[in-house]
This record gives sequence, structure tokens and C-alpha cells, in this order.
Amino acid sequence: MRYKLVLFLKMLLFTTILQAQMSDLARVEYTYFPQRDSDNSFRRFRAFARLPIKLNDKGSFLVPGIEYRNVNFIYRDETVFNTTNLERFSSIEVNLGYTFKLKNNWRFAVQSGVIAASNFEEHKLMDDDLLFTGSFYFLKDKKDIENTTSWRLILGLQYSTSAGRPFPLPFINYYKKFHPSWSYVLGVPKSNLKYYFKEKNILQSFITLDGFFANIQKNRNLADLESLEEKTANNISMTIVLAGFGYERLFTDHLLFYTYTGFTIINDIRLRNGNQDNILTINDQNSLYIRAGLKLKL
Repeated sequence: MRYKLVLFLKMLLFTTILQAQMSDLARVEYTYFPQRDSDNSFRRFRAFARLPIKLNDKGSFLVPGIEYRNVNFIYRDETVFNTTNLERFSSIEVNLGYTFKLKNNWRFAVQSGVIAASNFEEHKLMDDDLLFTGSFYFLKDKKDIENTTSWRLILGLQYSTSAGRPFPLPFINYYKKFHPSWSYVLGVPKSNLKYYFKEKNILQSFITLDGFFANIQKNRNLADLESLEEKTANNISMTIVLAGFGYERLFTDHLLFYTYTGFTIINDIRLRNGNQDNILTINDQNSLYIRAGLKLKL
């Protein structure tokens, strides 16, 4: 049951991570994730940008975007295989979205993208490094005149080749600001409860998904000590579920600093074969998680 839950979370994570903050135009952040009962650690630098291009006065936009991630996974556990070139992974995603207004305050959006994610030890791009994503959404939001209460609903379907399943997944996200000082979000990959104080400061409690997926260009052969069967690791993945608290400081209406601190509920870091079967569990001990950055939003 735990394996099925982790697999489902992976499928959700890899197809919703960009849509979690659909109003974000740009972001730069750093994540530090030490591994409990191990000298391993996970560090990630992430940056992305989107540029909405207005097509007409009817509310139609073309939205090209790009994202870069650099993952430094410090691998210090003893192993029976070579861990050289398994500590640095990079990914670059290029995506394109299109959105237009519908009747009754609804909006339709569609997005597709291609991702290159690998350790790039061959110093070139290979076919297995490439992942493809696609999604579409129906959005509706409403604000009152004084903007003291508002809500937003997003419904959609998403597909990613990294999920290893030939069918799309549903996406539901609901935001509600029910008081000038309080709001909440229910959905995946993040749900939260926010409290706004001193005009430009926000505290929140949250539960969220995070992780990464990347190809290993020179596959690693691992021996199963019980069956003596040799297995091949083709890729690496990390899926975590964590809960914690966050703080946001608004410098302007659109630029803010944020920091999140939490503790993982599920921590799944594994090597997998070409069929996405688990080969080796690197670490599954729950531990501390810290993330901070700057973002520009609508």
C-alpha cells in the first residue's frame, strides 16, 4: 500500500509541479534537505521564468516559459557500485502555454513542454534524457470589489512521460480568501492555510509534495544480494511529502521573499530500472527540509 501511495504521488508530482503556482512569473530558490541517519544530503538550485504575451483585447495570451534545476545529491552511503557522476543532476524545461476567456468568468488554458533531465556524464543529450508533458485546465475566479474575499477553482487533466503511465491524471485546486487576514488552498501538490499580518507579512502552515526525476546516462549494474540477480539502474527519483511552516515578505505587490521549513512525512529516494521498477532504496528516513527564494507574481 505504501509503494502504491508513493507511486501515485510521483505521478501527481511530475505532472503538477509547474501548475502549483500558475500566477508566478519568475522564481529563484535554493533547497537544502539533509538525510537523517546518513551523511547524504540534497541541495537544489531552481530558477524559472514565464513571459505572458497578449494576443488580443479578448483576454487571450501566449505564455512561453523556461525552467532550470541543478540538483546536488551528496551520496556518502557505502555501496557495491560506482557512485561517480551520481551526485550532480540537471534539468532544463521549455514549455508553451495558451489561454483565453470563456463565458461566465471561466478561462481555458493548455500547456505542453519538453524536459531534458540527466546527470549528463556523456556530455551530450540522449534520447532517454527527454521527457514530455501536456495539460489543459478550466479556471474560474471571483473577487469582491474591496478584494477582502475571493476564490479560485482550477480543474484539469495532465500527462507526463516521466510518470510511466499511458493515461492523464486529474487536477483539482481550490483557493479561498475568506477573511482579510486569512486564506487557504486545497489541492495537490500543495495545500496551505495563510495568515496575513502587518500589511506585507504572511505566515502559513502547509503540506506539500516535492522531488525530482532524472536519467542516468551510464546505467549502473547492481547485484541483489538475496537472489544474486544483477539489476540495472536507469534513473533516479525522489518523492517527498512534507508538512511545516512558511513565511513570506512582500517587498511590492508583485515581488516577495519566502522561506519554508518542514519535516518529511514520506521520504522516497530510489534508483529505478527502465520499467520504473524500484532497484534500490537510497534513503527513506524522514528528516528536516528547508527552502527559500524570491518570486515575481501577478
